[in-house]
Amino acid sequence: MSSDKGQLIVISAPSGAGKTSIIKNVIKKLNDGNRKSKFSVSHTTRLPREGDIDGSDYFFVTNEIFDELYEAGNFIETAEVHDYKYGTSKDFIDENINQGINVFLEIDVQGFQKLRNRNIEFRSMFILPPSIEELRKRIQKRGLDSEDVIEKRMKNALKELGEAEEYDYLVINDIFEQAIEELLEIVINKDFKDQTHDKKLKILQDLLS
Repeated sequence: MSSDKGQLIVISAPSGAGKTSIIKNVIKKLNDGNRKSKFSVSHTTRLPREGDIDGSDYFFVTNEIFDELYEAGNFIETAEVHDYKYGTSKDFIDENINQGINVFLEIDVQGFQKLRNRNIEFRSMFILPPSIEELRKRIQKRGLDSEDVIEKRMKNALKELGEAEEYDYLVINDIFEQAIEELLEIVINKDFKDQTHDKKLKILQDLLS
């Protein structure tokens, strides 16, 4: 990957781990430091909601157009959620990276596994909660979910944590600002070597035990 190109940064985390808030702050700091960065923008067949901006929040397309793009091999990964299709366009990623823009792709572990089977260059990071108890507290604190939904989220979290070791880097969101700074350092330093990786693997094993 040449130095004037951007990077594709793939990030996963269980629901409630603070992924989106961390990425937003990292992108802001990178742009403030004149390192152009943005969220990946997916194509979707769902209708725009109030306040949605086409081309900024999503590229809103019909089922027919989505299927044409899919058949043409234009998506590096796709998912279907609540009967709507979502896809990440290879053209969008390539266009931005070739302009020197870092693209951050929030993705679940299934999407990550699909990406690994494609001939695509990217760096991957998994954001860990400091403990299962803290993760549950954060989900409850949002006040968005019933207890049944929270239990489902916790079960999914454990499944996702079981895949975390396969990512290039682990970032623990214990102290929010520290997690931002660590992710920032990884993105800026393409040869970053995490001296605390073994310690994080131990924390990961504790989360799964």
